[in-house]
Amino acid sequence: MGSFYYSVSQIFFIFLFMFLYANQVQAATTYFNVLNFGAYGDGKRDNSKALGDAWTQACQSGGKSVILIPQGIYLVHPIVLQGPCKGPIALQVKGVVKAPVDAASLYLDHWISFRYIDRLSITGGGSFDGQGASAWPYNTCQKDHHCPTLPVSIRFDFVTNSIVHYITSRNSKLFHFNIFASSGIKIEHINIIAPGDSPNTDGIHLADSTNISISDSDIATGDDCVSIGPGSKDINITNVHCGPGHGFSIGSLGGSPNEGDVTGVTVRNCTLSGTLSGVRIKTKSPSYSSTCSDFTFEDIHVENVNDPIFIDQNYCPSQTCGQQGQSKVKIQGAKFSNIWGTSSSKIAVSLQCSKSAPCQNIELRDINIDYYGREGKGAASSCANVKGVAYGQQNPSSCV
Repeated sequence: MGSFYYSVSQIFFIFLFMFLYANQVQAATTYFNVLNFGAYGDGKRDNSKALGDAWTQACQSGGKSVILIPQGIYLVHPIVLQGPCKGPIALQVKGVVKAPVDAASLYLDHWISFRYIDRLSITGGGSFDGQGASAWPYNTCQKDHHCPTLPVSIRFDFVTNSIVHYITSRNSKLFHFNIFASSGIKIEHINIIAPGDSPNTDGIHLADSTNISISDSDIATGDDCVSIGPGSKDINITNVHCGPGHGFSIGSLGGSPNEGDVTGVTVRNCTLSGTLSGVRIKTKSPSYSSTCSDFTFEDIHVENVNDPIFIDQNYCPSQTCGQQGQSKVKIQGAKFSNIWGTSSSKIAVSLQCSKSAPCQNIELRDINIDYYGREGKGAASSCANVKGVAYGQQNPSSCV
């Protein structure tokens, strides 16, 4: 009886060992250094094939895979890095990845595009240089609504459960990051840098995406620091500094038929300095119908910000919209709380809502924004077609 028990226990421990060993092998990390695939970190030779080959092997290897871009400057032409992959995959950037400036790469919608990937990580302390100064003179979008597209530096399309952290993006030709039809993405501890006059260089733009968090980052750019487009749900922005730039914007909305609603957006514990706007909701006029609801903007410090609190339902950047009709986007349930600092415009709180779809359930709580400009000390507020309430300190005096 004893020998039989001993043999059974041996078999048990053998199987246990095999199980633990198999899990350890499965969890092992495999590194794919782009230098081993023919990359050159000299800033001159194209490394898109080397990066693509490394990606293909890493994506299909199973287990945890890390593609390493070591110190150096790596010229990479437009590339699509696509899944699905057989396991988690990381791009670890230690050096500088540099975009091309040739005409053939100019009128594309992407520089580096990630598609259909689950459990992607981009990290490493390195940077992506979009070399945007080569393209900005060709941006005609302020004058031409049908202007040709320029490349977004990094696109995420159909990406899930992923993280981007400890990375810098410089001088994108258009947006720095674009997130579309994705979910469960964290962006944290990143730096986004472009001149304040660089056109349409939004820091992070997202649309048709859910459960996106952006935190602990610095964004200095020529357009919206973060722009939240149609179909966005459960978006959290925390501890982000914005400036220069156009602030944190929801919209513009209503520009296309059948746009998804926007709901559940929180901007908290953020700072803005020298920006064109602070926290803003913007919709086209006239527009198609949609709804945006459940917004919280709280614990926000503004310093020399134009339009610190702004709902603009007459948004028309090209100045060609005409007066054919009102915005049909319904705004409801927006809370502005504990926002303080200084405004560069006399009107510090501007809530300009649609006559055909007035804003509903707007709350102002503990607002303290000063103005010291040429129009005389003291900020003012302006409201149209707004239904809401105000609590606590109201500087300027509430118009709700």
